[in-house]
Amino acid sequence: MLLYITLGTNDLAAAKRFYDATLAPIGLHFMGEFDGEIGYGPTLTENPLVWINQPYDGKPATIGNGSMPAFNAATRAAVDAFYQAALAHGGTDEGAPGLRYSPNFYSCYVRDPDGNKLSAVCTAAE
Repeated sequence: MLLYITLGTNDLAAAKRFYDATLAPIGLHFMGEFDGEIGYGPTLTENPLVWINQPYDGKPATIGNGSMPAFNAATRAAVDAFYQAALAHGGTDEGAPGLRYSPNFYSCYVRDPDGNKLSAVCTAAE
């Protein structure tokens, strides 16, 4: 089980605008800025699950080729909303929402403004 993930950025303000809009449809909300990092989680009473930060070594953030967090979405509509919010806030398309792999694997793929690849997935039968 994962405790949290971090994604690098070169522009924390732009990343905040993107992630505020993109993660909200799947139930993750901005929890605050801590030491130059921004955290997102399901409620203010839990620890952040996603951290966005500039790399600690001071070098530019780069994407991890082959790395991709896949976020759980409760509904297919939430996947659609995640995808639309990502595109509307500086993200790029890597695969529009749709069924893949099995009859209940409804997913989309986007890249954030820094190039990190993200997915939202709903596995509920609808």
